[in-house]
Amino acid sequence: MASTRIREARERDCADILRMIRELAKYEQLSHQVKISEEVLRADGFGENPFFHCLVAEVVPESGELQGQGIGTKIIKKVAEVALQKGCSQFRLAVLDWNKKAMDLYKSLGAQDLTEAEGWRSFRFEEEAMKEMAGC
Repeated sequence: MASTRIREARERDCADILRMIRELAKYEQLSHQVKISEEVLRADGFGENPFFHCLVAEVVPESGELQGQGIGTKIIKKVAEVALQKGCSQFRLAVLDWNKKAMDLYKSLGAQDLTEAEGWRSFRFEEEAMKEMAGC
């Protein structure tokens, strides 16, 4: 069993954070959508007014692969703890419709599937659409 510690990300974690973003995008077959750089991560996450906050799981595996070690569950529980400490009454997760394993995990932890329950759909404005709307 792996030993895991969840902590807030530090600026020096940006290279690893970007690597994991790229690995997730590859897994989700969305590598073409990764447009962020390590420099932008530093500026946006660790500047005077950060746009995001990030948690990092530090793992010391004894042997074998990490999948199935409960790391995802530990991270989600930590997000819930941090959210409550900051006065949040909810948090949301996005998952592709084919990732049943992730959906099952979220549901097992008490998450509601808003697409199923309320019919919510998620939308995104890309840079070109934003420029067009802004008249740029």
